[in-house]
Amino acid sequence: MADEDITEILRAIREGTLSVEEGSARIASRGRDDLGFAVIDTCREERTGYPEVVFCAGKRVEQALAIITRMRERGLPVLGTKAGPELAEAVRVRFPEAAYDELSRTLTLGVPAGERTGLVAVVAAGTSDLPAAKEAALTAEFFGSRVEIIADVGVAGIHRLFARLSDIRKARVIIAAAGMEGALAGVIAGLVKVPVIALPTSVGYGASFGGLSALLGMLTSCAPGISVVNIDNGFGAGYQANLINRLGSS
Repeated sequence: MADEDITEILRAIREGTLSVEEGSARIASRGRDDLGFAVIDTCREERTGYPEVVFCAGKRVEQALAIITRMRERGLPVLGTKAGPELAEAVRVRFPEAAYDELSRTLTLGVPAGERTGLVAVVAAGTSDLPAAKEAALTAEFFGSRVEIIADVGVAGIHRLFARLSDIRKARVIIAAAGMEGALAGVIAGLVKVPVIALPTSVGYGASFGGLSALLGMLTSCAPGISVVNIDNGFGAGYQANLINRLGSS
């Protein structure tokens, strides 16, 4: 069920085996698989190098399952983020080979083949930051990066960070996941020569405002070389890290 190649459609129009009207209709329908409640972008990988990803939160189980099923029918790999256990069970009934990480609520199916390249270090300040950190790691792995998770090295016990610094410095790009005041990203950025992606998490007591304190702290960090994604957006951090990591492999 792959989308028709535009060149072939245009050639058929030129040769007269396809009318202009029908050819225009076929071109217009490329990249759009309309399920009624959702339109799957089947040509996203052709345009951007990455297939569409399914954000599962807010979708009914039957809706998300229908999207995932259609993607697999088209031969597309599936990365589902913020997927609940009920959806994961439904997907595994339909596709026993599907993998589900309960901690990060990440679902993968038909992971792209090929050797993983480079190195992305996903550094989590505390164990409580691991759900977002693991989502970032699984996303980067899904898209082809080699990943190492380094956990529980927050600034409250900064000697733990220094003990892993040699490992962190091996990476082409670093994701720093932290809640509370979000200081980890700035500290790391002052110690390494590679880009740091700051991933604020919703971990913390009341005045952390569900991750807002960490987000603002990361945005206002005085250390250069930091980019910041949204609160708990492990997918966004992993995607961006893979883009950077892939540049080093080209």
